[in-house]
Amino acid sequence: MVRKLATVALILVLAGCQTDRPASPARDGEGAVGRASISTQNANDSRIAKTLFGAMSFASAQPPEAIGGFSRGCQAGAVQLPESGPTWQAMRLSRNRNWAQPVTVQFVQDLSRFAATQPGWAGLYIGDMSQPRGGPMLTGHASHQTGLDADIWMLPPRRLDLSRQEREDLSSIRMDRSSGAYVNGDWSAQHMAILRAAASDPRVNRIFVFAGAKVAMCDAETGDRTWLNKIRPWYGHNYHFHVRLNCPAGARGCEPQAAIPPGDGCEDARQWVRDILNPPPPDPNAPPPRPRGELTMAALPGQCLNVLNSN
Repeated sequence: MVRKLATVALILVLAGCQTDRPASPARDGEGAVGRASISTQNANDSRIAKTLFGAMSFASAQPPEAIGGFSRGCQAGAVQLPESGPTWQAMRLSRNRNWAQPVTVQFVQDLSRFAATQPGWAGLYIGDMSQPRGGPMLTGHASHQTGLDADIWMLPPRRLDLSRQEREDLSSIRMDRSSGAYVNGDWSAQHMAILRAAASDPRVNRIFVFAGAKVAMCDAETGDRTWLNKIRPWYGHNYHFHVRLNCPAGARGCEPQAAIPPGDGCEDARQWVRDILNPPPPDPNAPPPRPRGELTMAALPGQCLNVLNSN
């Protein structure tokens, strides 16, 4: 599968981190399509979901719940990551995407405290999490719909007193060279330590980062390698890494992503790198990619209509 998508990967890696939309649905991909449980209350609802969820400015008055799949779902009872904390700042506040399930907000705060122990890091800059009620976003990500995803900038924070305008103007820095095949000179042992800490957390399901970073960590790790299994190469993640949490215990409406294959995944990441450097010829028998249409309310779990209509 990696070889078939390698040519597309070159384009998407260069395109940066503004979108998480893969070329086609994939089991391991950031926007992997889940199975929405349709109910009769929304089975014929043709309204465009992103327009409705993108218009909501506050969370639903419901108990916290991640509903559906990461790219076809919503979230009830979300909480907002405070704009600033002792070891973090939420970025791009104008997007209003610093909402998530309580477990995600707690995880981000915990990881930021660890990051603040690293030389040269005051904590973490937090990018997009989810909209107040989750669901499809007006722009960008195909995932981040259930309140269990968070983007964390690669830029080491030197200060945590940025104004709202500074958070709009400041950008993260890219960590890659050669279209994502290798890390560049800004990559550091601290980046690896923070990613190791994140991947070692039992709340974490997987972490998306560019292929060259995964290979660099595979080559550098001399001790326990089990955490590397959760580090997954994916397009566009050269300015930030994307953490996806497991469905919370007892969350019956949350659809987990398929299990990660066993092993550290390092050889798979090296194959990504080889395909970036030497793209294989297109498969003449590969079916053309199916266009991704707009998600309607009918494509989401039935509970999402209740989330949308909640006070």
